[in-house]
Amino acid sequence: MLPENRIACWMSDKKLCKFKWNEFKQYFEQYGYNVFLLDLNSNIESQGPFSVFLHKMTDFIALEKQGDFKSAAIMHTIENYLSNHPEIVIIDPFSSIRQLLSRYTAYSIINNSSLHKYGIFTPNFCEITSDDRDKMKQELEMAGVTFPFICKPMLGHGSKEAHRMAIIFNKNNIKDCKPPCVAQSFVNHNAVLYKIFIVGEKHHFVQRPSLKNFYADENQQTIFFESSDVSKAGAQSSLCILDSEEKMICPVLLDPSVLHKIACTLRKAFKMELLGADVVIDNNSGKYGIIDVNAFPGYDGFPHFIESLFECVHNKLKAKITHNGHISLDLKNNEHSM
Repeated sequence: MLPENRIACWMSDKKLCKFKWNEFKQYFEQYGYNVFLLDLNSNIESQGPFSVFLHKMTDFIALEKQGDFKSAAIMHTIENYLSNHPEIVIIDPFSSIRQLLSRYTAYSIINNSSLHKYGIFTPNFCEITSDDRDKMKQELEMAGVTFPFICKPMLGHGSKEAHRMAIIFNKNNIKDCKPPCVAQSFVNHNAVLYKIFIVGEKHHFVQRPSLKNFYADENQQTIFFESSDVSKAGAQSSLCILDSEEKMICPVLLDPSVLHKIACTLRKAFKMELLGADVVIDNNSGKYGIIDVNAFPGYDGFPHFIESLFECVHNKLKAKITHNGHISLDLKNNEHSM
């Protein structure tokens, strides 16, 4: 089989199960592709050649950043192989994922994109690296971060800690921030969050529960929570239930064209094919705020996900082969209408 037809994959066992590996493999094989799981503990050269590396190695990258020697060794091995084979399509590049892992860097990339021209924003944020309260207050003020704000771990992937957050309501409780972290102004959005799932040129959004409206309060103690508990489908957390006096607030009507603009812009800004974004609509201004971005999300509720992923991989590979000045007859025969 020609290397153009071979796709190497690596995902955790949990991701493979959620990913419906057998269904994914069968779908690709019916169009002439050979899909296999790359064994990172064996010689990679002996498993080649292949033309696509489809992966979710965010945990390895995050652990490497935290000084884990085993993860660093694995990353060195795979990156060394890929650098020696520049013809391989990587979905997605490690350099892009490393930017995304840091919430501060990710928010900065969004801020530097063209989205602000359309009234789309990232709530004010700052990086907190010291537990010195005076320094924290200065950083918050300089960045325009207001109370209440959410304190998020700097690393957005790689551990359960990445989802452990806190809502800080006043200056007295700034002490509850655990650096290194990112502080981001909380935007009231009537407990409604929109998740955008991006697969190459296609995207889909779903509505999920979210945090209820909160306000600055000198007497309110810090609320600690896990983001996965409040934003997953069917979440029943008390933090997602609007107070009775706010249930009468008219919700802001969603404009799907704005989510389309966000999806297209983020894909280009991060130079990635597989990513997700959490978006809220500010109660007061009606503007759309991006509060998080993540690599290779779960895609729950994405219709025809495998077909869309096939189209993404196939088009990336075709573009690479065409750019290199040749295309195999087998690959041409793999064309199909989608």
